[in-house]
Amino acid sequence: MKNIYILDNEEEIYNDLAYEFKKDDGVKLKRFSIEQFNIVLKHIPDILIINEDCLTKDILDLAKIIRSDENNSITPIIVISSNKTIEHEIKILNNDIEFYFQKPYNKQIIYLSIRNIMRLLNSNRTVSPLTGLPGNVQISAEMKRRIQNNIHFSMLYVDLDNFKAYNDTYGFTKGDEIIKFTAKILIENIMNIKNGENNFVGHIGGDDFVGIVETEDFEEVCKNIITKFDKNVRKYFNEKDLQNGYLEVENRKGNIEEFPLTSVSIGAVEVKPGRFQNALEIGEAGASVKHLAKTICGSTYVIDRRMKIKY
Repeated sequence: MKNIYILDNEEEIYNDLAYEFKKDDGVKLKRFSIEQFNIVLKHIPDILIINEDCLTKDILDLAKIIRSDENNSITPIIVISSNKTIEHEIKILNNDIEFYFQKPYNKQIIYLSIRNIMRLLNSNRTVSPLTGLPGNVQISAEMKRRIQNNIHFSMLYVDLDNFKAYNDTYGFTKGDEIIKFTAKILIENIMNIKNGENNFVGHIGGDDFVGIVETEDFEEVCKNIITKFDKNVRKYFNEKDLQNGYLEVENRKGNIEEFPLTSVSIGAVEVKPGRFQNALEIGEAGASVKHLAKTICGSTYVIDRRMKIKY
C-alpha cells in the first residue's frame, strides 16, 4: 500500500486525484490541512503533495523542515502552484523538491506522473527500506562500472562499534534511529560535498555501509565522518551512560559487562586502475582494514594503500 499525503486546506486536488486513483487498490490518499503539518512529519508518506497557494510559510523553508527530518529525507515532493513564473519553478526544482505543476493543472498528467514515481519506487527493491540507500546489487554495480572505466576511486567500508550492546540497552527502535542517523552523516559527508557529485553511498545491511569517493581527499572525508558522528551520536544516549562513558549490559550468564559507547570504524581502500579485478576483491580488502580499525577503541579509520597491480 502506497500512502500519498496531500498538504492542502482545500479539497480540489484531493478530489481530483481520488477520482483518478479510484481503481488503484494499492494507493491510499489522505489530505491534511496546513495546520496539521506536524502530523505529516511524524508519519512517513511514500509521496507528499503540497498546494503552495495555501502556505503561510515559504515553500523552500517548508521543504528544508521536511528534509531535516531523517524519516522524510527521501520522500518525493510534488508542489502544485498558481505561480507561473519560470524563475520560481526553477528555484523550486533546485531545492529539495522533485516535481512542480502549475495551475490550472491537468489531473490526468499529475495522476500519470504519480504512477511513474510509484513504479520507480516499486522497481527499486534493492533499496534499504530503513535508510532508503541502495543495497548490495547497486553497490557492486557502482564499483564494477568504475573498474571497467579505469576510474581512480576509494571505497570506504563503514561499520558501527558496540552496536549490539546499544540495541540490547535501548531497543531496536532506537537502534534503527542510529542506523538512519549514520546514513545521513555519510550522505552529507560523501555525496553532499564539493566535487562529490560522482560519489556514492550504499547500505549493505544492519550497521554496515559502503561509500565510494572519487575525490583525492578521501582521508579528509573519513575524518569528517568521524568528527560529525562522534559529535552528534551523543543525543542517542541518556545522561547516565554519557557520564559513565560506557554501557552496562547483562550477558547470558547474568553478569554485567561494560561496553564503550557506539563509535564508527572505517576501512578505506584506494582503488587505482589495474589494482583490483572485481568488486569482490575490493570488498575483501575493505573488510580486512575495517577489521583492523575495529580493534582500536573509539571511532577511527584505517587505509589500505597497497600498490600491487594484478595482471
